[in-house]
Amino acid sequence: MTTTVSTVTSRNPADPSDVLVSVPAPGAFAAADAVERARAAQPGWLAGGAAARSAALGAVATALEAAADELAALAVREVGKSLTEARAEVARSVAIWRYYAQAPYEPLGAVHETAAGPGLLLTRRRPYGVAGLLTPWNFPFAIPSWKAAPALAAGNAVVLKPAPEATACARRLASLIEQALPAGVCTVLPGGATEGNALVSVADIVSFTGSTTVGRSVVQAATARGVPVQAEMGGLNAALVLPDADIEQAARHIAAAIAGYAGQKCTATRRVIAVGPALGPLREALVEALRALPVGDPADPATVCGPLINEQARDRVTRARDGLSVLAGGTAPGLPGWYAAPTLVEQVPPGHQLLREEVFGPVAALLPADDLAHAVRITNSVPYGLVTSVHSAGLDPVLHGLDQLDTGMIRVNAPSTGVDFHLPFGGAKESGHGPREQGRAALEFYTSSRTYTLSTVGTM
Repeated sequence: MTTTVSTVTSRNPADPSDVLVSVPAPGAFAAADAVERARAAQPGWLAGGAAARSAALGAVATALEAAADELAALAVREVGKSLTEARAEVARSVAIWRYYAQAPYEPLGAVHETAAGPGLLLTRRRPYGVAGLLTPWNFPFAIPSWKAAPALAAGNAVVLKPAPEATACARRLASLIEQALPAGVCTVLPGGATEGNALVSVADIVSFTGSTTVGRSVVQAATARGVPVQAEMGGLNAALVLPDADIEQAARHIAAAIAGYAGQKCTATRRVIAVGPALGPLREALVEALRALPVGDPADPATVCGPLINEQARDRVTRARDGLSVLAGGTAPGLPGWYAAPTLVEQVPPGHQLLREEVFGPVAALLPADDLAHAVRITNSVPYGLVTSVHSAGLDPVLHGLDQLDTGMIRVNAPSTGVDFHLPFGGAKESGHGPREQGRAALEFYTSSRTYTLSTVGTM
């Protein structure tokens, strides 16, 4: 559900002349048809039982693993992900399907004693029907997997609407999934806003990952229909560095979180907050760490920072740093793609775009803080609250300060990037809406709870 398109086009961001996909968008009626086919297939998928669903999801994991090299190369070519990160994403996707392959055997409810008299009270979780999944381009295999796998494990059918920029990846992923599942249970719907809006208007449950603007409209439309919806909408993540931190290690972690995959992750570090005397040493170490990161062809295994997804994304990064004091940010490589050098700026005036909006690229602001409390206030001053990384050698100040952070996830002495797929994922404020993704939280989201009262014959 991105911009309205009449043609679905996907280009190689490292070589814009290389077109992977260019096909007519299918339109709104195609979305409705896909959901109806899924709705017809879903009862049989559920009735097949836990063993059949478990085997199917396990078969998907095996198929992804067998095609790992092909999939990684496709992610490099279509979305500009570095080869190292692409391989890691495919491996994570395999692990996700294997994890949820065991989920059909999880308990579906509980038995409770009645308050008085004979009988039983039962709770049971049941699938909603058809899950409409709207996914971004930056994790073309992992995000569709961590949405589709739990939805399918719980007995739903799914219709996946990927971002146009990741159409080829979504099609290949779907082809591997469809081989293991009955016809109609999993469908990929290419397209843009027209198809996305149509899917939201007919699905029984909706999961979205993407921009805040689009996410708000998805939440509004699904809520108006009374269907469950979750939305992950990005962040303006901070890295807090205390004076007692290992500055060199913190700088390496933060540099990777700023520039890895050209900063095109919702968990990327956008603000670096140095507490007290940490500012000077961190500035020096972080500049050196950013300059040392390899920028260039994503197919090169050594590359950390590849191209931006398109020309508009590259230009947004360029405009965001204009007029600011640039500490690090050399020239982009002389390659045909949409590249931007990893950039660190300081002395950013209040109200600047970098302090209130998510610029989806390898650029971050260095900000001073008087103490930990001040750093927490700076962190919480933005509308987003996805993840915060905190770097410190001391446990007490970290524990005392972390409870005041208004973010969904906190990572201590680690980059802000990085996802543990078996734990809940999501943010606060404008970073997220609705229940968390991943882990057991996802299984709960894709099912509804039912309460049964069983009384013995002849009782009231």
